[in-house]
Amino acid sequence: GHASGGEASLELPDLSQVTVGGGFSGEGLLFIGLGVCVLGLAFGLWTYMQLKALPVHRSMLQVSELIYSTCKAYLTKQGRFLLLLWAFITAVILVYYKALIGFSWGRVLTIVAFSLLGMAGSYSVAWFGIRVNTFANSRTAFESLRGKPLGIDRIPMKSGMSIGMVLISLELLMMLIILLFLPHDIGGACFIGFAIGESLGAAALRIAGGIF
Repeated sequence: GHASGGEASLELPDLSQVTVGGGFSGEGLLFIGLGVCVLGLAFGLWTYMQLKALPVHRSMLQVSELIYSTCKAYLTKQGRFLLLLWAFITAVILVYYKALIGFSWGRVLTIVAFSLLGMAGSYSVAWFGIRVNTFANSRTAFESLRGKPLGIDRIPMKSGMSIGMVLISLELLMMLIILLFLPHDIGGACFIGFAIGESLGAAALRIAGGIF
């Protein structure tokens, strides 16, 4: 028969019963992916520490820290705005999934909780990206005084690698946690909530990446 609710009503299969190439179970393969995500986060943070340790002129550092202080004010204000938007989205979720679709309160609250988690993930990555970029700006300016192009290209490349690895690893880590550790019958609801929150955070914070 027809099941209402779209993807939020999906039940995930038992991945331990699935076998993939090489004799791995589906669950075992996802655990390997979990380790890869942790390594990706470690690589992004290690690259961040490398950037922080690069030489920089004191006056350039002061300018970059001034930029970062204004960015913190921007992010704080955007955080409040995001919470306001999330409150409206939560009201829509409650009306749609509870009143119209008829989901249980447990399933509806799962969607709401993971929407907040997804938004928090986007927000934290945006904050991390601005911090890395302000490090990279001042250190690239100082490196340009040497008159050699390699370092000038390498520093922005490292900052992009750091942000990209943290972004991808964090988002995949959250999705793998849903697949591996949460009950199969609420997996669809978790993914819907996570996608709503992550998209909301990304839409409101996308201008932050354009600053640099």
